[in-house]
Amino acid sequence: MHASAGVLVLVLLLCSFAGVAYAAFVDKGQVLGSTFSVGSADLKLLRDLSLGADGANLADEIQGPSFSNISSNWTADYLVKLYNNGSSRVTVTTNSDYLTANDPDELRQLIYVEIIEWNDANSDGTADETELGVSYGRDTIVKWKTQGFSLGSIDAGAVKGLVVRFSTGTVSDTKQGAVGIFDFEFNSIGE
Repeated sequence: MHASAGVLVLVLLLCSFAGVAYAAFVDKGQVLGSTFSVGSADLKLLRDLSLGADGANLADEIQGPSFSNISSNWTADYLVKLYNNGSSRVTVTTNSDYLTANDPDELRQLIYVEIIEWNDANSDGTADETELGVSYGRDTIVKWKTQGFSLGSIDAGAVKGLVVRFSTGTVSDTKQGAVGIFDFEFNSIGE
Protein backbone atom coordinates (compact mmCIF):
# COMPACT_ATOMS: atom_id res chain seq x y z
CA MET A 1 0.00 0.00 0.00
CA HIS A 2 1.33 3.37 -0.84
CA ALA A 3 1.94 5.87 1.85
CA SER A 4 -0.50 8.28 0.32
CA ALA A 5 -3.18 5.58 0.21
CA GLY A 6 -2.51 4.81 3.91
CA VAL A 7 -2.85 8.48 4.81
CA LEU A 8 -6.08 8.64 2.85
CA VAL A 9 -7.49 5.63 4.71
CA LEU A 10 -6.35 7.15 8.01
CA VAL A 11 -8.02 10.50 7.16
CA LEU A 12 -11.24 8.71 6.15
CA LEU A 13 -11.22 6.74 9.40
CA LEU A 14 -10.63 9.87 11.45
CA CYS A 15 -13.43 11.71 9.61
CA SER A 16 -15.85 8.86 10.17
CA PHE A 17 -14.97 8.70 13.90
CA ALA A 18 -15.33 12.47 14.17
CA GLY A 19 -18.75 12.25 12.52
CA VAL A 20 -19.82 9.55 14.96
CA ALA A 21 -18.47 11.50 17.89
CA TYR A 22 -20.28 14.63 16.68
CA ALA A 23 -23.54 12.71 16.29
CA ALA A 24 -23.28 11.46 19.87
CA PHE A 25 -23.61 15.06 21.14
CA VAL A 26 -26.63 16.10 19.06
CA ASP A 27 -29.85 16.71 20.99
CA LYS A 28 -33.27 18.13 20.26
CA GLY A 29 -36.18 19.66 22.19
CA GLN A 30 -39.83 19.22 21.24
CA VAL A 31 -43.09 20.99 21.94
CA LEU A 32 -45.75 18.32 21.93
CA GLY A 33 -49.54 18.42 21.92
CA SER A 34 -50.05 22.14 21.32
CA THR A 35 -53.74 22.87 21.85
CA PHE A 36 -55.62 25.84 20.45
CA SER A 37 -59.09 26.54 21.80
CA VAL A 38 -61.45 29.03 20.20
CA GLY A 39 -63.39 31.19 22.66
CA SER A 40 -67.14 30.86 22.87
CA ALA A 41 -70.03 33.28 23.07
CA ASP A 42 -72.92 31.97 25.17
CA LEU A 43 -75.29 34.67 26.40
CA LYS A 44 -77.89 33.58 28.96
CA LEU A 45 -80.79 35.25 30.77
CA LEU A 46 -81.38 34.89 34.51
CA ARG A 47 -84.80 33.44 35.32
CA ASP A 48 -84.91 34.79 38.88
CA LEU A 49 -83.23 38.18 39.13
CA SER A 50 -82.55 37.85 42.85
CA LEU A 51 -80.57 34.62 42.42
CA GLY A 52 -77.09 34.10 41.09
CA ALA A 53 -75.92 32.77 37.76
CA ASP A 54 -75.98 29.05 38.51
CA GLY A 55 -77.03 26.55 35.85
CA ALA A 56 -80.62 26.10 37.04
CA ASN A 57 -81.24 29.87 36.93
CA LEU A 58 -79.92 30.35 33.38
CA ALA A 59 -82.08 30.29 30.26
CA ASP A 60 -81.84 31.00 26.55
CA GLU A 61 -85.43 32.27 26.55
CA ILE A 62 -87.74 33.70 29.19
CA GLN A 63 -91.35 34.85 29.04
CA GLY A 64 -91.73 38.55 28.29
CA PRO A 65 -93.93 41.05 30.12
CA SER A 66 -97.64 41.55 29.62
CA PHE A 67 -98.85 45.13 29.96
CA SER A 68 -102.50 46.15 29.96
CA ASN A 69 -104.45 49.41 30.11
CA ILE A 70 -101.82 51.32 28.17
CA SER A 71 -102.82 54.96 27.67
CA SER A 72 -101.23 58.32 26.93
CA ASN A 73 -98.06 59.05 28.90
CA TRP A 74 -97.89 55.49 30.25
CA THR A 75 -94.59 53.97 31.42
CA ALA A 76 -93.54 50.59 32.80
CA ASP A 77 -90.21 48.89 33.46
CA TYR A 78 -89.15 45.35 32.68
CA LEU A 79 -85.97 44.12 34.37
CA VAL A 80 -83.55 41.66 32.82
CA LYS A 81 -80.12 40.31 33.71
CA LEU A 82 -77.76 38.94 31.09
CA TYR A 83 -75.00 36.47 31.93
CA ASN A 84 -71.94 35.78 29.78
CA ASN A 85 -71.70 32.00 30.05
CA GLY A 86 -69.00 31.93 27.36
CA SER A 87 -65.26 31.83 27.69
CA SER A 88 -64.46 35.25 26.28
CA ARG A 89 -65.61 38.85 26.57
CA VAL A 90 -68.60 39.68 24.35
CA THR A 91 -70.13 42.80 22.87
CA VAL A 92 -73.91 42.87 23.30
CA THR A 93 -76.63 44.43 21.16
CA THR A 94 -80.41 44.30 21.42
CA ASN A 95 -83.21 44.45 18.87
CA SER A 96 -86.96 43.95 18.87
CA ASP A 97 -88.58 41.42 16.59
CA TYR A 98 -92.20 41.10 15.53
CA LEU A 99 -94.53 40.01 12.80
CA THR A 100 -96.76 42.71 11.35
CA ALA A 101 -99.68 40.28 11.73
CA ASN A 102 -99.11 40.35 15.53
CA ASP A 103 -99.45 44.15 15.60
CA PRO A 104 -102.28 45.01 13.20
CA ASP A 105 -102.95 48.41 14.80
CA GLU A 106 -99.27 49.42 14.62
CA LEU A 107 -98.70 49.97 18.33
CA ARG A 108 -94.99 49.57 17.45
CA GLN A 109 -95.13 53.17 16.19
CA LEU A 110 -96.48 54.47 19.54
CA ILE A 111 -94.55 52.48 22.13
CA TYR A 112 -91.08 53.66 23.03
CA VAL A 113 -88.32 51.65 24.65
CA GLU A 114 -85.35 52.94 26.63
CA ILE A 115 -82.56 50.60 27.75
CA ILE A 116 -80.91 51.65 31.02
CA GLU A 117 -77.91 50.05 32.72
CA TRP A 118 -78.82 48.60 36.12
CA ASN A 119 -76.37 47.67 38.88
CA ASP A 120 -78.40 45.58 41.33
CA ALA A 121 -76.09 46.53 44.23
CA ASN A 122 -78.14 44.73 46.90
CA SER A 123 -78.96 41.72 44.63
CA ASP A 124 -82.65 41.88 45.47
CA GLY A 125 -83.85 41.77 41.86
CA THR A 126 -85.58 45.17 42.02
CA ALA A 127 -84.31 48.36 40.44
CA ASP A 128 -83.88 51.21 42.88
CA GLU A 129 -83.39 54.67 41.40
CA THR A 130 -79.85 54.83 42.86
CA GLU A 131 -78.93 51.61 40.99
CA LEU A 132 -79.72 53.01 37.54
CA GLY A 133 -76.84 54.00 35.34
CA VAL A 134 -76.36 55.21 31.79
CA SER A 135 -79.18 55.12 29.24
CA TYR A 136 -78.29 53.38 25.99
CA GLY A 137 -80.96 55.35 24.15
CA ARG A 138 -84.70 55.64 23.61
CA ASP A 139 -86.68 54.93 20.46
CA THR A 140 -89.85 53.33 19.13
CA ILE A 141 -90.19 49.58 18.87
CA VAL A 142 -89.86 50.01 15.07
CA LYS A 143 -86.47 51.68 15.44
CA TRP A 144 -85.47 49.12 18.07
CA LYS A 145 -85.98 46.50 15.38
CA THR A 146 -84.18 48.28 12.56
CA GLN A 147 -81.41 50.07 14.44
CA GLY A 148 -81.21 48.37 17.84
CA PHE A 149 -79.07 49.45 20.76
CA SER A 150 -75.43 48.70 21.51
CA LEU A 151 -75.05 47.69 25.17
CA GLY A 152 -71.27 47.53 25.53
CA SER A 153 -69.30 44.51 26.69
CA ILE A 154 -69.73 41.74 29.26
CA ASP A 155 -66.72 39.83 30.58
CA ALA A 156 -66.81 36.03 30.74
CA GLY A 157 -68.66 34.98 33.90
CA ALA A 158 -70.14 38.45 34.46
CA VAL A 159 -73.76 39.60 34.84
CA LYS A 160 -75.19 42.77 33.28
CA GLY A 161 -78.48 44.13 34.58
CA LEU A 162 -80.76 46.20 32.37
CA VAL A 163 -83.99 48.11 32.80
CA VAL A 164 -86.12 48.02 29.67
CA ARG A 165 -88.41 51.03 30.10
CA PHE A 166 -91.49 51.10 27.89
CA SER A 167 -93.51 54.28 27.47
CA THR A 168 -95.97 56.11 25.26
CA GLY A 169 -96.66 59.67 24.24
CA THR A 170 -100.17 60.36 23.03
CA VAL A 171 -102.36 57.32 22.32
CA SER A 172 -105.42 58.17 20.21
CA ASP A 173 -108.92 56.85 20.88
CA THR A 174 -108.70 54.83 17.66
CA LYS A 175 -106.23 52.50 19.40
CA GLN A 176 -108.71 51.43 22.11
CA GLY A 177 -108.60 47.65 22.56
CA ALA A 178 -105.56 47.25 20.28
CA VAL A 179 -103.06 44.52 21.09
CA GLY A 180 -99.52 44.06 19.82
CA ILE A 181 -97.10 41.21 20.49
CA PHE A 182 -93.36 41.84 20.30
CA ASP A 183 -90.24 39.84 21.04
CA PHE A 184 -86.91 41.32 21.91
CA GLU A 185 -83.53 39.69 21.77
CA PHE A 186 -80.02 40.21 23.00
CA ASN A 187 -77.15 39.23 20.74
CA SER A 188 -73.53 38.68 21.71
CA ILE A 189 -70.41 38.71 19.56
CA GLY A 190 -67.08 37.50 20.94
CA GLU A 191 -64.36 40.12 21.11
